[in-house]
Amino acid sequence: MSSPIVAAAPTSSGRSPAPGSLPEQNVVIDPAIRRVGVVGLGRMGEAFARNLIADGYGVIAYDRSKARRDLLARVGAAAASGLGDLAPCQVVLTSLPDDDALTDVALGAGGLIQVLAPMAIHVSMSTISPGLSRSLSERHQLAGQGYVAAPVLGNPDLADARKLFVIAAGAAPVVTKVSPLLERLGQRLFLMGEDAGAANLMKLAGNVLTALTLEGMGEVIALLRKTGVDAHVAFDVLTGSLFDGKVHKTYGGKIVDERYSPPGMTAPLAVKDLRLALAEAERAAVPMPITSLVHDRLIGMIAHGWAGLDWSALGLLAAYDAGLEGTDLSGPSAPPMA
Repeated sequence: MSSPIVAAAPTSSGRSPAPGSLPEQNVVIDPAIRRVGVVGLGRMGEAFARNLIADGYGVIAYDRSKARRDLLARVGAAAASGLGDLAPCQVVLTSLPDDDALTDVALGAGGLIQVLAPMAIHVSMSTISPGLSRSLSERHQLAGQGYVAAPVLGNPDLADARKLFVIAAGAAPVVTKVSPLLERLGQRLFLMGEDAGAANLMKLAGNVLTALTLEGMGEVIALLRKTGVDAHVAFDVLTGSLFDGKVHKTYGGKIVDERYSPPGMTAPLAVKDLRLALAEAERAAVPMPITSLVHDRLIGMIAHGWAGLDWSALGLLAAYDAGLEGTDLSGPSAPPMA
């Protein structure tokens, strides 16, 4: 049996250790997983690729954008010109925006099902419907390949810092094989059993709770601001007492500072996630009236031309509805969507 490969972990600054310097810890790489593909090089996918490179994996990176491929090539990845270049990979991570994009990459002509070797593993880190995840699991199994659903809770900044929460589900032997790799991408790995769709539903549920919290924070901050309470003082009271959760602090801080760009997740993606959750709720006969309301509030953001802003701009919408000075129909300048 071959010996495990030991690679230097990144330093606490997030950069790989300088040549010859002592690493803070050693990362043991399974010799059966030497090459890892990353498909989708947005902010999350780029963070995954950079961290895997820092851990010593041979990373093959693919995105439709040549500029994104070239960026990863400059930091040590092999840039793939097409999905066929991923054939040597033992594991391929996909980080894509929706069901359509993942279906095209996995099931389209020349997609992962056709490209990957038997025993290779597709790890989907995308926020997709549970139904598609289950379908992909079945299709990969028929092809002799593995599939793991591993969506994450957290934003791109947390991905850079390896502070995400990873939610994984799939066939037990396959999940076990990729767990060490997934543990390196976040601060905690949650295992949801063998039903791949369960991980995706859990991710959607987390995004629903986040969206509801953003709407609540936005409304409360608008009320306090309009009645003369300093928003930063109010934020300190709220997050320093009963509402000290990560979502309240992180996204509430964006609302108070009116810091909606660059976005961690844009309104259209949030609309998609709540729509998927509501579809699951309809199938299960679970009323979710507040979720339906916040779904429509997110659509309201898009209607105002704020599609390129972070979903925490639900706070901006609340301020606009309250007639607060400094908010108008045109809203702030929003960057184009990636």
